[in-house]
Amino acid sequence: MDQRIDFITFATEDLDAARRFYVDGLGWTPLLDVAGEIIFFQSAPGQVLGLFDARKFDEDLPRGVGDASTRTRVSGVTLAHNVGTRDEVSRVVDAMRRVGGTVRTEPADGAFGGVFHAHVEDPGGIVWEIAHNPGWHVDADGNVELG
Repeated sequence: MDQRIDFITFATEDLDAARRFYVDGLGWTPLLDVAGEIIFFQSAPGQVLGLFDARKFDEDLPRGVGDASTRTRVSGVTLAHNVGTRDEVSRVVDAMRRVGGTVRTEPADGAFGGVFHAHVEDPGGIVWEIAHNPGWHVDADGNVELG
């Protein structure tokens, strides 16, 4: 198996709320938007973020015979959006708050790694880390350099 991730897909209880947050609020452009089913966004070269209606998600990935519980709860996961400055962290967090995001942690210095960051939850429960880390860079070939 090649070391890469092509799709990251999250179930969302309210696809319309996700659309309002990402498309109407943050100005993201869908790669594909199937009403009542799924929205795809290109999130990096060769990578797609999918937001899948929770009921459709559970139909696609059943747990087992007779098990009506859902897989739609997001837990223990953050998506990171790295920016170039500490001020950009605050600007992105403020923009996300204005369009319905719930700020879980205000912008502040992190406990380790020299990072300045905040956490914002989208309407479906996905937690975004908005961060400035001077030790994180992407080279001309798209490779991440940590240091």
